[in-house]
Amino acid sequence: MSIPNTHIRAVLDGYLERFPKEVDTAAPLMRSLAEGHETGSPQGFGVGHVTAGAVVLDPCWRVLMVREDTRGTWVLPGGPITETDEALHEAARARLAEATGLAADQVEEASDVLPLDLDLNPVPGSHDLVGPGHRHFTFRYLYRATAATVPAGSGAFGDLAWRPHTDVPSARLAAKISQALATDRETVGV
Repeated sequence: MSIPNTHIRAVLDGYLERFPKEVDTAAPLMRSLAEGHETGSPQGFGVGHVTAGAVVLDPCWRVLMVREDTRGTWVLPGGPITETDEALHEAARARLAEATGLAADQVEEASDVLPLDLDLNPVPGSHDLVGPGHRHFTFRYLYRATAATVPAGSGAFGDLAWRPHTDVPSARLAAKISQALATDRETVGV
C-alpha cells in the first residue's frame, strides 16, 4: 500500500497554510488529488506522483547534494514513494538514507513536521526509463547533520558534496533555506 491521498492532502493543506503564496504552484497536485488520482503511487504516470526529498544542512550551513550519474547535475537527495512508506516525512528520511548512506541517528529532523518545500517538475517521457511524461510532486523536508556525519565520496546514486545553499535548484528554495539559517543564527546568538 502506498501513502494515501488523504495523508498527502493533509500535508499539502498544512504546507499551503504556511506558504499561501504557493497555491498556484501547487494547483496541479491539488487538481490531481481532487480527481482521485493515486498520487502516492509511482504508477501515476500521465498525471504525476508524489516523491520525497531532503534538504540537509551541515553545521557550516551548507546543503548536502548528490551528483546524478545519468546527467552529472547536482540534485537534492530524494526519490519515489515505495509501498512500505506510510507517511511523507518517513519517506523523505528513507530516501535520504538510500541516496547518501546517512543513518537515522546521523541527522536531526527539523522541529516541524511540515515540509520545507514543494517542488513540481515535469519528467519527459521515455521508453527506456520512466514511461510516459508526467510530473513529480516532491515534498522536501529539512534535516540538520552533525559535524560527525559529513559523508565523503559517493552515495548510492552518485557523488556527494556539501555545497552552498545557493546551489539548490530554485531561488524559492534558497530563500527558504536562508530563512531557516537566519532562524538558526538567532537561536545560537551569531
